[in-house]
Amino acid sequence: MERNALIDFRTHPDRYRHWRLAVDGDVATLTLDVAEDGGLVPGYQLKLNSYDLSVDIELNDAVQRLRFEHPQVRAVIVASGKDRVFCAGANIPMLAQSSHHHKVNFCKFTNETRNAIEEAAAKAGQTWISAINGTAAGGGYELALATDWIVMADDGSTAVSLPEVALLAVLPGTGGLTRLVDKRKVRRDHADVFCTLEEGIRGRRAVDWRLVDEVVPRTRLLEAAQARAREFAARVPRTGEGVALPAVERRFEGDRIDYTHVSAVLDRDAGTVTITVRAPAEAPKREDGAAFWPLAMARELDDLILHLRFNETTLGTWVLKAQGDAALVEAADAALLADPEDWFLRETTLHLARVLKRLDVTARSLFAVIDRGSCFAGTLLELALAADRSYMLDGGDDAPVVRLTPMNFGPLPMPNGLTRLHSRFLAAPDHAEALKRSIGEDLDGDDALDQGLVTFAPDDIDWDDEIRVALEERAGFSPDALTGMEASLRFGGPETIESKIFARLSAWQNWIFQRPNAAGEAGALKLYGTGRRAEFDKVRV
Repeated sequence: MERNALIDFRTHPDRYRHWRLAVDGDVATLTLDVAEDGGLVPGYQLKLNSYDLSVDIELNDAVQRLRFEHPQVRAVIVASGKDRVFCAGANIPMLAQSSHHHKVNFCKFTNETRNAIEEAAAKAGQTWISAINGTAAGGGYELALATDWIVMADDGSTAVSLPEVALLAVLPGTGGLTRLVDKRKVRRDHADVFCTLEEGIRGRRAVDWRLVDEVVPRTRLLEAAQARAREFAARVPRTGEGVALPAVERRFEGDRIDYTHVSAVLDRDAGTVTITVRAPAEAPKREDGAAFWPLAMARELDDLILHLRFNETTLGTWVLKAQGDAALVEAADAALLADPEDWFLRETTLHLARVLKRLDVTARSLFAVIDRGSCFAGTLLELALAADRSYMLDGGDDAPVVRLTPMNFGPLPMPNGLTRLHSRFLAAPDHAEALKRSIGEDLDGDDALDQGLVTFAPDDIDWDDEIRVALEERAGFSPDALTGMEASLRFGGPETIESKIFARLSAWQNWIFQRPNAAGEAGALKLYGTGRRAEFDKVRV
């Protein structure tokens, strides 16, 4: 799928074409009613509530707004606006005409949105409920799997299915297999049968096999979902007034992208992007609302990451920098941690964590460069800790320093559930804990290298050459090999559902989506809907 226009991830409920958001006290309803002609690009119709990236961009926006603008909402019902179809999953003609990188990025973004839905109940007291009124196939059922409770109509025809293996020769692309057995704990033999049945499973068997939580007569479906929503909402105390999220403002000027707190400079010849995040200009206050620096910065960085992922696919190395006053970043971190009971501070911290996780799973080489004027402190130090390697200038006039804050020790975990410090020191967890004694101290290049916080600390004489050689070397490697290497190395230690989805599924999709059995001229994706059967190479690889 080739595009002339940039994919823009900024939207608002007033501009939604595929979702309707309604809030009634502490219960919200998100209704999926996909506009068939509302696809991201021409060439396909979004029939049967099937979706493409444009649908998921709106869902991602709704998830964020429900968390910040409607904190009083304790339960969210996901329903369909179409008769006898919940969601037919990712649009197959869209997948068939899309480039490989778009398919993989699409699956990754969709997964990240599903993860945010799951986090809502786990950490923010906002339970999501699916009301399945008809076909819930593939990504449609995966959307339901991301919610906390699934109610399905028991009418003899409504069914849930993951038909990708049988119909398309690929896998459920948004975590379906992992959520099936790790989240819902479906028995392996039942899952094996389920994932090879084109028609899916309905009625009482779907409950018995743990595929859904309850079935009710079709006439009582929304009534049952609303009753569950009220039940879940009643368990959680209400919160304060919401904070409106204004549009993220950005400017393009040549090969430069500027936000208020974030900027990027694109070097197409070198294949790099230099991303600079700036510290606040003054001590942030919770009363700043959407302008509160940790939130405003995170929203801008999030938009930039998504823009670069989808629109700048050949810029393979991101150089991460941070500038400003470390004391003001430390003040921002202190403000975030000032009141654990404050919903807004909690949501801002969780959003920061989601954005950093988005960085963790991005298929780009990440290099942190800590030079004069740098401000890698606390939250911004997480950028360096997220990098595949880091370079810190040692010595000389105005030599940079790094500074740890309590934000580095728990509030911003990686997908594997560990802090970046604990992920860094898997062989020495005691050292990660001992670093708490250095909170608030300025560590120069020699100190940071000694404590294991940076990879290299060249002096002034070698600095420019070391950075240049490292970037040139990276540009000479195979992007495919780098993507596999980086994804494998970033998530040591324990596995979680989240890390399994990204570390395993991304690799599976990356391979299976390119295999002739799926994507070849006689493959299942190409022939879907033509009436012809796919021709499979029977060799097991």
